[in-house]
Amino acid sequence: MMEKLPSNLLFCSQLRMLDLAQCKKLEKLPSSIDQLNALQELDLSGCSNLKELPPSIGHLNALQELHLSRCFNLKKLPPSISQLNALQELHLSRCSNLKELPPSFGQLNALRELDLWECSKLKELPASIGQLNALQKFELFACSKLKELPPSIGQLNAL
Repeated sequence: MMEKLPSNLLFCSQLRMLDLAQCKKLEKLPSSIDQLNALQELDLSGCSNLKELPPSIGHLNALQELHLSRCFNLKKLPPSISQLNALQELHLSRCSNLKELPPSFGQLNALRELDLWECSKLKELPASIGQLNALQKFELFACSKLKELPPSIGQLNAL
C-alpha cells in the first residue's frame, strides 16, 4: 500500500490523469503536486486516511476533475481550491468528516458537478455558492447536519 507519492512522479510534466483511488494509507499529497501542470483528472477516491490537501493544489490550472469520494478523514478543503478555474467536477460523496467548504468556493466558475452526498458533518454551505453559474448537477443527499441552504442558492440559474 502506498503511503506517499514517489518524488520522481512529480517530474511527469505531461501527466494528464493520476489515479490514486483506494490508496488507503495515503495521508497527504506533497506540496510539490503543483508541478503536474498538465494534470486534468486527479482521483483520490477511497483514500480513507487522506487528512488534507496541500494549498498548492490551487495551482493545478488544467485540473478538470477532482475525485475525493470516501476520503473519510478529510475535514476541510484548502481555500486555494477556489483557484481551480478549469475544475468542472468535484466529487466529495461520503466525506463523512468534511465540516466546511471555503468561503470563496463560489469562484469555481467552470464547476458543473458538485457531489456532497452523505457529507454528514457539513453544517453549512458558503454564501458564495450562488455564484456557481455553470453548475448543472448538485447532490446534497443525506447531509444530516445541514439545516438550511444559504439565500444565494436561488441565484443558481442552471439547476
